[in-house]
Amino acid sequence: MTTETSASERIQREASLINRFLDAQDGESFSALFVSFTPRLVAFFRTRGCGQVAEDLAQEVMLTVYRKAGQVRDRALFRAWVFRIARNTLSRHCGRQSRDVDTVDLSDVPERRVAANGGNGGTPTFEFTGWMDFLEPREKEALTLRFVEEWEYHEIASFQKIPIGTAQWRVFNAKKKLAPVLRRVEKGGRREEYGYAKAT
Repeated sequence: MTTETSASERIQREASLINRFLDAQDGESFSALFVSFTPRLVAFFRTRGCGQVAEDLAQEVMLTVYRKAGQVRDRALFRAWVFRIARNTLSRHCGRQSRDVDTVDLSDVPERRVAANGGNGGTPTFEFTGWMDFLEPREKEALTLRFVEEWEYHEIASFQKIPIGTAQWRVFNAKKKLAPVLRRVEKGGRREEYGYAKAT
């Protein structure tokens, strides 16, 4: 009976979080939803062999949830919708791994930009930190530790003396704020590359 009651309470809490987010769709309501769903998404990816990138894939899913929440028609199917996004994210990740080719995805642009430019003699770290100037200091520090220094989330949490969920949220929120900037950078880079190709 206690187990059944506990499960029922969990379902009710989750439904309340979902309804609150879909009604408001603001940072506060999404933060609560993020804390609730992220651990389960991380577990989803880890059990499917993506342990090293499980947390980043979970953040990619939650960014999609944030951006596409307006598409939800049946709130009772919200959880299924989230995990359908997770399955699609897993499929894309596996496809990228098998082809060994980067694809444009706003949710992981910071990682790709740093990785892509890291060995070509440029100054990717300077460029990356320049993009982050408008972030809050704690967000900028967390994003730098994650994608420039390549720290794990538990290391960032320990360093900043915060729970790991808060560390994940800071990185996620910083990536969300950066997305419009990085979208412009990606488009500009493609135009330059195309212009160079035509000139040669």
